[in-house]
Amino acid sequence: MKYNNLIYALAVAVMVSCESQNHSKKEAEQLTYNEAHRPQFHFTPKANWMNDPNGLFYKDGNYHLFFQYYPDSTVWGPMHWGHATSQDLIRWEEQPIALYPDSLGYIFSGSAVVDRLNTSGFGSEMQPPVVAIFTYHDPKGLEAGHKDFQNQGLAYSLDQGKTWTKYSGNPVLKNNTPNQDFRDPKVMWYEAGQKWVMTLAVYDRVQLYGSQNLKDWNLLSEFGIPGDTRLWECPDLFPIRVAQSREEKWVLLVSMQQQGPTGGTGTSYFVGDFDGTEFMADSAGQQWLDKGADNYAFVTFDNVPLPRHQRLGIGWMSNWQYAQQVPTSPWRSAMTVPRLLELHHKDGQYSLQATPVPALESLRDSGVDLPLTITNELDLSDQINPALGELDFQIDLQATTAKAFGVTLSNSTGEWVSITVDTADKTVAIDRTHSGPKGFSEAFFEGPHRTALPTAGSVLDLRLLLDQASLELFSGNGALNMTEVFFPQMAYSNITLWAHDGQLVLTGGKGFNLSSTWKTLPSQ
Repeated sequence: MKYNNLIYALAVAVMVSCESQNHSKKEAEQLTYNEAHRPQFHFTPKANWMNDPNGLFYKDGNYHLFFQYYPDSTVWGPMHWGHATSQDLIRWEEQPIALYPDSLGYIFSGSAVVDRLNTSGFGSEMQPPVVAIFTYHDPKGLEAGHKDFQNQGLAYSLDQGKTWTKYSGNPVLKNNTPNQDFRDPKVMWYEAGQKWVMTLAVYDRVQLYGSQNLKDWNLLSEFGIPGDTRLWECPDLFPIRVAQSREEKWVLLVSMQQQGPTGGTGTSYFVGDFDGTEFMADSAGQQWLDKGADNYAFVTFDNVPLPRHQRLGIGWMSNWQYAQQVPTSPWRSAMTVPRLLELHHKDGQYSLQATPVPALESLRDSGVDLPLTITNELDLSDQINPALGELDFQIDLQATTAKAFGVTLSNSTGEWVSITVDTADKTVAIDRTHSGPKGFSEAFFEGPHRTALPTAGSVLDLRLLLDQASLELFSGNGALNMTEVFFPQMAYSNITLWAHDGQLVLTGGKGFNLSSTWKTLPSQ
């Protein structure tokens, strides 16, 4: 009898323990992706540090996003390649870590290509490999004062990027320059020359290399501009057809660690021509892809079935001035929404326009129509969630008499973010100087960040994406992009559309509440 009672007691204890564990697991799952500041339709890792997007490619119905990742902390550390996949570019599923550091060093930024002709010999024409090209960063070499502690390596996958084999001949390109910064290889197939071309960041310029097999590389040329423009990172060279024409140009994206639009880091670009050896920029020179503070390391996808006048890319939604200090836990940083790039030619100048991928519209509810005339202030808080919503409206510039108009997000603690259009100066400004508790970074609260509005006719379009702790502003059909993050104590609960000293007149407009993508993932 005592024995049976003991067995019963143990069984009850085990059941209670299991129920307790299941309850704790359920609580943890409910908290995941619902933490303060956690984006709901931007990709973030489940936990720990993330920066640059890497190795972007599309194959067999899946988009692959790799990223700089440190799995042991929310600040930068020994770099790995994290991995996520999506079928629509909006709902991402995090995968196991793809590449780990080894004896040659950390796994810094790079790219991936679908080697359709099996030029590398890693697969076959029936089973073409995906080849990742990345920078090995040797911390011991850096500590010893060597200049050649950054070199390029390869890894390949024969199962759609699930598992990777590092090439036994690594590194395939050693640093023989006087610069210690020799990194971030972006590789593309140059059809006209039937060869691979690598664009590599080398301190204050890029170098271009050519290869027939992804293993053996020869220097082709280099490109730089006058002035103290260091540090160049995450370059990307690609051809693109000019919108509404058959003209083809080449675009070189380069992220820079200083002199960005808001004083910190930013993604710039050059438009020009490439003859298989040299890139020659047009006279317009350097331009900025995004005029906000938080779009860095923007790079594009390989092997995407798009028209020749479009290119698909994504950026890191942060800034090195404060990326490691922002108050988020247990994860650190997010990606921008994926964007479609188009090259336009107007008034003798080429410029890139970027718009959110159409799949984002699948997150919208039925929406609410905005009134066509706004005087003073229109409170939209009961109709649109400022922490997970969208505004899309068109302004009649001829009928609008307001000297300034805009949108303000706020909460009950007195914190706010505003977007202000000055009709006289023809500028737009984002002010996050009162967006939340200060102390984690002085640079973060500098501002407002102001830039010129895109040239418009009689109608100006504004589209605003709001996701917990970020906003992305698009205007002029994507001619203007501004991306900014912020960290209020409480999620913003109020949203107002306002006009000062006159009326704001719209030709049309809608507001939407957006759905969370994390709740629809099969793994959640």
